[in-house]
Formats: sequence, C-alpha cells, structure tokens
Amino acid sequence: MNNLNNFIEHTLLKQDATKEDLENLFKEAKEYKFLGVCINPAYVKMAKTALIDTDVKVVTVIGFPLGANKTEVKAFEASCAVADGADEIDMVINVSGIKNKNYDFVRDDIKAVKIACGNIPLKVILETDLLDKDEIKKACELSVEAGADFVKTSTGFVKNGIGAKVEDVKLMYETVSPHGLKVKASGGIRDKNTALNLIDAGASRLGTSSGVKIIS
Repeated sequence: MNNLNNFIEHTLLKQDATKEDLENLFKEAKEYKFLGVCINPAYVKMAKTALIDTDVKVVTVIGFPLGANKTEVKAFEASCAVADGADEIDMVINVSGIKNKNYDFVRDDIKAVKIACGNIPLKVILETDLLDKDEIKKACELSVEAGADFVKTSTGFVKNGIGAKVEDVKLMYETVSPHGLKVKASGGIRDKNTALNLIDAGASRLGTSSGVKIIS
C-alpha cells in the first residue's frame, strides 16, 4: 500500500512534550502529508497556526486519558477545542460506566460531547485493553446510539497495555460499520506490517507516534 500516509494521525500526547517536539511533529506531518496530527487540547491553536494552508487535520483528545471527568467538563473541554479550531475530537469513554453496566450514563456522556462538537467528527476511545469482548461490543453500540462518528481502540496510556489488536478492530468494525461509523486503531502501532493488518481488519485511521518509521 503506497498511500499509508492518508490513514495516519501523527500523534504526540506525552506529558513532557516540548515546543520543539510539537514543531517537529507539525513539520513531519506536512513533509509526509499525513492525514492529521493528534495533540493535547492546549496545543490546538498552535497546531492550527503551524498547519495553515495544508490539508492536515488537527485532532485533539477530551477527558484524556482516563475518561472519568464529569460529563459537563468533557462537553466544555470539547467546545473549547472546537472554538480553538480542532477539526476532530477523540474523547475517552467512561470505562467504569461500561464495567458497571451503567449504560444510560455512558450513552449520555458521549451524546453530550457530540452535541458540543456540532459538525466536528467525534471519535470514542474505548480503551480496549480494559474491556472484554462483550464490553467492547456494548461500548460500540452505545457510541452508535449516542451519534458518534468513530470508535477508537486505545489511549496508549494503559500500563502494560497492548493497544490496538486486530481481533478488537475487527469486532469494532463489524459492530459499527453497518451504522456508518468508522474505526480508528491506536496504541502500539510501530511498524508497517501491524498498520496494514489493522487496516485489513477494518481500521480507516491509525493513531501512531511512529508514522515516519511506518511509511519510510
């Protein structure tokens, strides 16, 4: 596959990312024509300025990385990111809500963020390392019901987590694609073979900090 760059959201979400790190991310995104960059909300305006007059999307994360913020806080954070110019929003699901089978709460949590996003696409990070297969499927179904646009595997912040797994992406794709939603695979994607396997399983986006290595 020669167009892998069109799948990649070039990602930098480290706590200790410096201004130079971010500037390098934006430079690489332009050079390799990645689909987007994924950065923390504090840097959305910086990214928009750096990527002006390019097709690179600015993606940011909400309720990151735990997903346990109050719904009102997540919605406000999303509205701020949209006002700053974010092109897409990736929110973390309330994982405990799934575990506790508090499905109405989880659905309403996602729906509130989607309302705050307006026409901006919303991806729901399920944190698949912490869920069993039934919980992954249920989280996908709730994301559909809440009006999300994508489901996403992982934050990459789970200690000893594997991240994106082919079987999880396949399950997510089979659950949401009949309803028009797409799948973003993220977490632990460090080589071309892994990237291609995840795309074959149904991912239309790849979140990775190894984008340059993958397409090189």
